[in-house]
Amino acid sequence: MKIQSDYTDRVYAGVLGKLIGVYLGRPFEGWSYEALSERFGEINYYVHEHLDVPLIVTDDDISGTFTFLRALPDYGNQLQITPAQIGQSWLNYIIEERTILWWGGMGNSTEHTAYLRLKEGIPAPRSGSTALNGQVVAEQIGAQIFIDGWAMVAPGDPELAADLARRAASVAHDGVAIHGAQVLAAMEAQAFVESDIQKLIDTGLSVIPADSLIRTMIERIREWHAHNGDDWRATRQQIADNFGYDKYGGNCHMVPNHALIIHSLLHGDDDFQKSLMIVNTSGWDTDCNSGNVGCLLGIKNGLAGLEDGPDFRGPLADRLYLPTADGGRAITDAVTETLHVANVGRALAKEPPHLPKDGARYHFELSGSVQGFMADESVDSRGTLKLENVAGHSRKGTRSLALHFDGVATGRPARAATQTFIPSKEIAAYFEQRGYGLMASPTLYPGQNVTAELEADASNENPVEVSLFLRRFKAEDDQLKLETGPSKMLEPGARHTFSWSIEGEGNEPIAEIGVAIQNSERTRGKIYLDYLTWEGEPNTTFTRSESSFNRPRPWIPGPQMWRRAWVNGVDGYDYWWPEAFRIVQNRGRGLLITGTREWVDYEVKSDITLHMCKAAGIAARVQGMRRYYALLLTRADDGRGVAQLVRALDGDTVLAETDFPWENGDTHKFALRVTGNRLQAAIDDLETCLFDETDGELKGGGIALVVEEGRVMSDEVAVRP
Repeated sequence: MKIQSDYTDRVYAGVLGKLIGVYLGRPFEGWSYEALSERFGEINYYVHEHLDVPLIVTDDDISGTFTFLRALPDYGNQLQITPAQIGQSWLNYIIEERTILWWGGMGNSTEHTAYLRLKEGIPAPRSGSTALNGQVVAEQIGAQIFIDGWAMVAPGDPELAADLARRAASVAHDGVAIHGAQVLAAMEAQAFVESDIQKLIDTGLSVIPADSLIRTMIERIREWHAHNGDDWRATRQQIADNFGYDKYGGNCHMVPNHALIIHSLLHGDDDFQKSLMIVNTSGWDTDCNSGNVGCLLGIKNGLAGLEDGPDFRGPLADRLYLPTADGGRAITDAVTETLHVANVGRALAKEPPHLPKDGARYHFELSGSVQGFMADESVDSRGTLKLENVAGHSRKGTRSLALHFDGVATGRPARAATQTFIPSKEIAAYFEQRGYGLMASPTLYPGQNVTAELEADASNENPVEVSLFLRRFKAEDDQLKLETGPSKMLEPGARHTFSWSIEGEGNEPIAEIGVAIQNSERTRGKIYLDYLTWEGEPNTTFTRSESSFNRPRPWIPGPQMWRRAWVNGVDGYDYWWPEAFRIVQNRGRGLLITGTREWVDYEVKSDITLHMCKAAGIAARVQGMRRYYALLLTRADDGRGVAQLVRALDGDTVLAETDFPWENGDTHKFALRVTGNRLQAAIDDLETCLFDETDGELKGGGIALVVEEGRVMSDEVAVRP
């Protein structure tokens, strides 16, 4: 497999195409062709505002696509990855009944059924087999929905893409569902090197059995397309008559929706907007179908193909959410996810990773990218700023983000910021109501150091004061408060590197970070943001503000954003108890998690009361529900209290163990330090190591409180470098 020179750009176009397609089709998912035609005529652009819903949403099509692919880097980017290992990644990243999947129940939701099989210890591919789940359940659409990433890591290698698609799809699917996924994966992989749609369809057909229903259906759609010419509606009607929902069981079968994808690609005349119009106006599972079509055309035609029509990219601003048990990656952007995907592809090809501007978080190196940065629409700043990705004005790369300001004056600053956490409590509540909650941890924490490099355009009218700023949720009322960081008066043509050590406590999560421009006289001009990034481990304490509990009516929720900064992987995590953290797990082990994969060397400490439980403790380098190091108090088979240092990775490995008497109701001081490959743990005596072990399997991750079958409480958790 050879990596092309424009590989990253093509992946970026595929990621954007996927996002645009999903966001375009999501507001009317499940609508019929007739209902859509009556309400909108044709779907030529985003209609979310007509239906009073947000554009950027949590959605299984996006979450599953960019999450399940993490099985490859989690297992060393080995081409030999197995369906069973991909199934293990499901168990690690999914939080039952809360993230990624449609939780429709056993035998009703294909993915929920497969998850329950995996949880019971039935490995993939049996977890998704027809033999176990029946044909109707096994052949629903999910295999197709989540497949784009597996294609994008195999550029120009359709056989590999189809094989990876088979392995990934078999976790929850079987039969023609896998065939449909393989067809799309092969087409998308080949789209890196082939531009003809008919040839891409031939490539897709070459990787599935000759007697597959998918092959028969595609050949008939080709015949209808050739006969009907420009009349896409006639072809759609023939699909409905011959391969419609009434012909297949279940809630959302693969076959009808795969037909609409092929239909829109044939009738779309290689035009991004027209193809998405056809697949969305045709109805059924619109966000899924539109996302697949958008991804394929993005890969095939590149970034330029997304620009031939209305501005789909501007409202998007690269934004997406990936709510999983790895909460530090929930608030992300299309460029960040592009590099994750592309670097997997590069690793499979034995190529070094692509790390623009020394790995800066926001680097703007991909054409047109803004990485979630948007002009501040606050009353005092509205209308003062426009953003544009431009060539040049970078010392470490080739591009930068231009901030065009106009009308800046006293009391009228221009600001641009990007999200580092859930943007508001109202957004958080909305996503929970619609069934796909936004489980997220902040990406930026007190104790970390932010750096950014900015340049003033040489043609600016006047010097301007440039500063970094952030907004965080106030602990007492969940309102956002603005804090200004270091500032510098930049003369025209001047350049400056800003450094800001973030202070504060963990009960006020940071929601956004950005750049502000102000001046005492009215002025206009341009500032270029070369990059913005941060490094280091946090230095903070997580607890609850007194105002969130000491209220006249404590059963009515007070400030909650500090709680939302913890990804809830336990059965009980309610707001009304006297302790800051009271967590309950009914069966098995639960985790309450915060932090990011970028945390490497640090100590986590907490005083924990073991009210009644099978085991409890703290965890470090947490990468999900089943990947972490934990210091636990538990019991041996004979009932003795023991302390254990555990590595959770495809099951528990006890790295060290010693007798440690404990009783229900005890409070103990837990401390776990991770430094390089060294693990140091203590309980109660913080000056003496209980365990001092070496293990290098997990390189970084967040922290967690851990409880197994019972209830534990804590008032604060501290993390220190």
